[in-house]
Amino acid sequence: MATQTITPFLWFDDQAEEAANFYVSVFSSRRGADTGRGPSKVVDVTRYGEAGPGTPGSVMTVAFQLDGQEFTALNGGPQPFTFDESISFVVDCQSQDEVDELWAAFTKGGEEGPCGWLKDRYGLSWQIVPTRLTELLTDPDPERAQRAMKAMLQMKKIDIAALERAAEAA
Repeated sequence: MATQTITPFLWFDDQAEEAANFYVSVFSSRRGADTGRGPSKVVDVTRYGEAGPGTPGSVMTVAFQLDGQEFTALNGGPQPFTFDESISFVVDCQSQDEVDELWAAFTKGGEEGPCGWLKDRYGLSWQIVPTRLTELLTDPDPERAQRAMKAMLQMKKIDIAALERAAEAA
């Protein structure tokens, strides 16, 4: 197994531990979580010491894994740094049930966006993408692929059955 050499590092004002626990709970409980994708868990929590800059004993960083992918969350304090759509995490989903579960979890307190994009309650952008969408968009028949694309562009949460119906329409 290859060692991960790049780790996404996420800056939060003071919600790093809360966010990491939320993400771990979402990925641990979703359908397909036991399919060998890798663990979803909090790995380590470090705390600020007397040297600061945070309050001694408060959470500084949280190392966690989602489907085996390593992340680090930092409580960096209120700075002019915010998440925006220029960075997002794509989650490949094997089924509509998986899309539906993740969409519901992440949009609770967050907001829906177009074409399978959303922002969670912390403002982090995610793309919840069924593998079937990629298959349809790369169909060898360019007309089928374009019909699927046109349908996808009208959606917020991706609906696999609607994509397939659009691809098949003549």
